[in-house]
Amino acid sequence: MALVTELQSDMTAALKAGDQTRLMSLRMLLAAVKNAAIAKYGSDSETKLTDSDVIEVIKKQAKTHRESIDAFSKGGRQDLVDKEKKELTILEEYLPKELTDDELKNLLQPVVASGETNFGLLMKQAMEVVKDQVEGGRVAGVLKQMLKQ
Repeated sequence: MALVTELQSDMTAALKAGDQTRLMSLRMLLAAVKNAAIAKYGSDSETKLTDSDVIEVIKKQAKTHRESIDAFSKGGRQDLVDKEKKELTILEEYLPKELTDDELKNLLQPVVASGETNFGLLMKQAMEVVKDQVEGGRVAGVLKQMLKQ
């Protein structure tokens, strides 16, 4: 089942179950997916979007929620922190499982062993290796750690 179809069916299930938090999160996510389809293909046809396109949208939404959690924490708004955490948990259900640090290091070992010294080029190679499995910031951190050794 395509990811967009899964999101739509889960939204319908949340509507029937009366789960307002899940319903609103999925509505916002589907709106972002539709906007991405319009931006990428010039139409509102979500059928052209691949699962990897949808995953990118989910990652962007998750990043926004993480930033909001940080901002609300600093502002002392625990009620909003809790709301954002619930929404983030819902989004993370649709993201692929991220690699562990050990798995990431194993994948990055050949990149580090290539002998390249330019960090930008190393990051480019590393991101090609890990693709959508890990966020770029985490890859950069592990790569820097491996280069120091």
